[in-house]
Amino acid sequence: AYRQSAATLNFLRAMLDGGYAALDNVRRWELKFMEGTAVEARYNALADEIRRTVDVNRLLGMTAENTLALRTTSFYTSHEALLLSYEQALTRKDEAMGSGSYVATSGHMLWIGDRTRQPDGAHVEYCRGIVNPIGLKCGPTLEADELVRLIDILNPRNEAGRLTLICRFGAAKIDKHLPKLIRAVEKAGRTVVWSCDPMHGNTITAGTGYKTRPFDSVVSEVEQFFAIHRAEGTHPGGVHIEMTGQNVTECTGGATNISEADLARQYDTGCDPRLNAAQSLELAFRIAEHLKHDHAAGAAKAAAE
Repeated sequence: AYRQSAATLNFLRAMLDGGYAALDNVRRWELKFMEGTAVEARYNALADEIRRTVDVNRLLGMTAENTLALRTTSFYTSHEALLLSYEQALTRKDEAMGSGSYVATSGHMLWIGDRTRQPDGAHVEYCRGIVNPIGLKCGPTLEADELVRLIDILNPRNEAGRLTLICRFGAAKIDKHLPKLIRAVEKAGRTVVWSCDPMHGNTITAGTGYKTRPFDSVVSEVEQFFAIHRAEGTHPGGVHIEMTGQNVTECTGGATNISEADLARQYDTGCDPRLNAAQSLELAFRIAEHLKHDHAAGAAKAAAE
């Protein structure tokens, strides 16, 4: 696991150092298997806007060669703190800064899974002792009073940014469970980041025997997540998805209209089904529309006040 992680991180660093993330390369990021789809048209329109912005910046003397922000980007890693022996082996005491705090060096942010979030369990005990930002998966069986208790254990100083609640209810259950959790956290005055995991609660077994996730259910849970926060007066703070840039056929639906019969064509995952690049872009555009809507509504409210 360590060697695989190190190799992946080194690959990402090499890509960034080599300029692959530069905005000049926006046309290189296109994918052939999206040709002819609605997602391709929307991506091309966005790429054209980016290209025009790059051209204007160049006229102003800002290029990828002399402006770091146009040439590269920061990236951070995150994973579930499931194998505690692995996490413990990569935990270090901060001696250089003199704080004496413990830092998990296996990733920037670690999260506790929905199956290992027992308040008196080893995973919660480990995560409360590190200074990294941490996440907590919240599923349908989590009650409001237990959530507040977990928040107090994991973030006793109520620090902003310390704790992210990653909600994974499923499209059919989110409207029943999320509002009461939001109200309990708000009533208790706790500071958290709300994130949506629309993947794990929408996993089904297809008639062909493959584990899959319907894209429509994934989109539905994300859209309900935004709508519920809008109704509760709170803020949606993130989305947690499983995806790949490859042309896999693991989740049904989307712009490329993958059916259950298509799943066997390129089902490459060794674990959970992932959105392919076209489905991921389609979801990203949907999220962008919600962000634009919320931004416009917030600006209108501020102007009225």
